[in-house]
Amino acid sequence: QVQLVESGGGLVQAGGSLRLSCAASGSIFSIRAMGWYRQAPGKQRELVATITSGGNTNYVDSVKGRFTISRDSAKNTVYLQMNSLKPEDTAVYYCGSGTSSGHYYWGQGTQVTVSS
Repeated sequence: QVQLVESGGGLVQAGGSLRLSCAASGSIFSIRAMGWYRQAPGKQRELVATITSGGNTNYVDSVKGRFTISRDSAKNTVYLQMNSLKPEDTAVYYCGSGTSSGHYYWGQGTQVTVSS
């Protein structure tokens, strides 16, 4: 199993920045990709960004050029640097990991609120 713990959420004004962290523990060796997702009130959870074990990244169009996903393998941690935040970025952000066994694990989520 993989355990994921997110941190770094909070309240920020539009145009500001936040950095989310996701620390992974447990069966780290089985992780093939990690991603950040978000869910706004009344909306479905959506994929924001992913990073594979090979370092390849992918972003949803709405955050391209503003968000950056990265990882520190020594710390088993994935980050989401969010710049130029907009009110529509307000959501609960979740970290997820896909493993070689086909299981997908989720963190507990962290709230990001962007005020206008």
